[in-house]
Amino acid sequence: MPEVESKRIPDRAAREYLKQIFKLEEREGPREGPVQTNELAHALGLTAPAVTDMAKKLAERGLVDYTPYRGLRLTPSGKREATRALRRHRIVERFLTDMLGFPWSDAHDLASQFEHEVPDEVEVRLYAALHKPASCPHGFPIPEVPEDSFPDVMTLYELEPGEVSEVATVLEEGPDIVGFIDSLGLCPGARVEILQKMPFDGPVVLKVEGIERTVGQRLAQIVTVRPVPRDRGSKGR
Repeated sequence: MPEVESKRIPDRAAREYLKQIFKLEEREGPREGPVQTNELAHALGLTAPAVTDMAKKLAERGLVDYTPYRGLRLTPSGKREATRALRRHRIVERFLTDMLGFPWSDAHDLASQFEHEVPDEVEVRLYAALHKPASCPHGFPIPEVPEDSFPDVMTLYELEPGEVSEVATVLEEGPDIVGFIDSLGLCPGARVEILQKMPFDGPVVLKVEGIERTVGQRLAQIVTVRPVPRDRGSKGR
């Protein structure tokens, strides 16, 4: 591969870094400061020195702006590559759940094992065969442009008693946490009504599709929701 092309096209490891940087940049709305290397290391399950080394390589390829001890940001080209990678990942997740019947709690890990080997033309045909889904099994939009990659949402914990919402996304994708969230009925699209918030960072009491549940603060902070009008949320009760 010519040198100019190798600098332009991220390899598998680089794509995983770019995807995670993008998620951290947009996780709870566009952030003002850069992504810190220790923050990225924690998200990827790697050491800080390994992340620092990759940050330098990505900067050399024009995919991130990196300043030692200050963190890193995606460049416009880095954001485009991250978006392409996220799009493919989410299409493959939808293929696994919709066409192969895997549970949505397994989709993230399974997709990560082979998504990088999927040719562009196969991705295009998969998307068409799936009837062009709008989102992945976890509720994240399948993006056309970087700005589409995260919906306009808030966390479940930010809602107040009496507010009705619809589950949008789950911010963590590991099979154990997603499986537990699924057991509570908190899958994307589920209707939720906040009944009570305990003081001092206590749990939240809520109704999920009419069933009363109690969830802890941490769980309520990784489930995002879209508020809906009270009368719309009350339908079917």
